[in-house]
Amino acid sequence: MFPDTTPETSTQGVRMSDDVAAAEARRIIADAYKPAPETPTAYRDDSPLPAFGDTPPVLQPDRRIVPAWAAGTAVAGIGVGAAFVGVGCGLWLACQGFAAVSLTSVLFVTLPIAAVAGVFAAIGTALRSLKGVHTETHHHYRAPVSQHHTTSKTYGLSARTHNQHTS
Repeated sequence: MFPDTTPETSTQGVRMSDDVAAAEARRIIADAYKPAPETPTAYRDDSPLPAFGDTPPVLQPDRRIVPAWAAGTAVAGIGVGAAFVGVGCGLWLACQGFAAVSLTSVLFVTLPIAAVAGVFAAIGTALRSLKGVHTETHHHYRAPVSQHHTTSKTYGLSARTHNQHTS
């Protein structure tokens, strides 16, 4: 069925003695069951890395994911929260410290000023962040383009929206 691929030897027709045949059989069986040589499956280079090399540093551009208006709103929220915490702590201290006239007088003088300053800081941050909401986008086309503009106006408590389409 399969072609005979055994190599031809020059000892055709020569009979081996039983001892030589048994030794040859042991050699063939030992070769067949000999374990495969160890092949490494991983390599770890433990040599120390150089402190610097020939490759120049690569510029890492800073691309912020959070828009400026969102960061401004977050800062305003933190400021308002801190102001209210300050106001609450001040009121607690004022209520607790009626016996200490000097502490009470200091709190009653500085607390309204700090509250007004916190509110103004929050309003200023919110207004500054609203300025940054308007962005202008420029599109460059290389083919015929038709532009359609839609103007939306929303009125009233129930939020009725009126759209006006222009070409």
